[in-house]
Amino acid sequence: MGYRPRMHPLTVAQILALLTVANGAPVVAKKLLGTWMSWPLDFHVVLPDGHRLFGAAKTIRGVAVAIVSGWAAAPLIGLDAGLGAWVGVLAMVGDLVSSFIKRRLNLPPSSQAIVLDQVPESFLPLLACAGPLGLTTGDVAAGVVIFFIGELLISRLLFRLHVRDEPY
Repeated sequence: MGYRPRMHPLTVAQILALLTVANGAPVVAKKLLGTWMSWPLDFHVVLPDGHRLFGAAKTIRGVAVAIVSGWAAAPLIGLDAGLGAWVGVLAMVGDLVSSFIKRRLNLPPSSQAIVLDQVPESFLPLLACAGPLGLTTGDVAAGVVIFFIGELLISRLLFRLHVRDEPY
């Protein structure tokens, strides 16, 4: 029987916790701060297709609080703060890629696009953590699937608690 890499469920859980914090921080900041410092990340740039680069929902404040909260949360769960910030950065990059694609598909800001809304913002950070944390391909795949399901469930819960404006 050949060598089978050992999966790392605790490490995957740590990264998923960071992803939850990084993705949730902009939502909480919006609820607590309203429009204060919610400058659009795309500076209202409209591309030749007639749509904004990312849309009004993507703000400098949102990206900043995602990165800072990943940085702050990482040591609390036993990970390096720099890695936490990196998870925050890559989660936001994945979210921005999704928003960019959604604008090109003529979907309105904050509209739901299942898979597109979850996969890039979880896959990029998990993939980046594979080397430093020794994650296997199975760990990354499991993390993406768990994030996908968890994000759908948590979003609906936050909507019911009046934290999110939309149930997705």
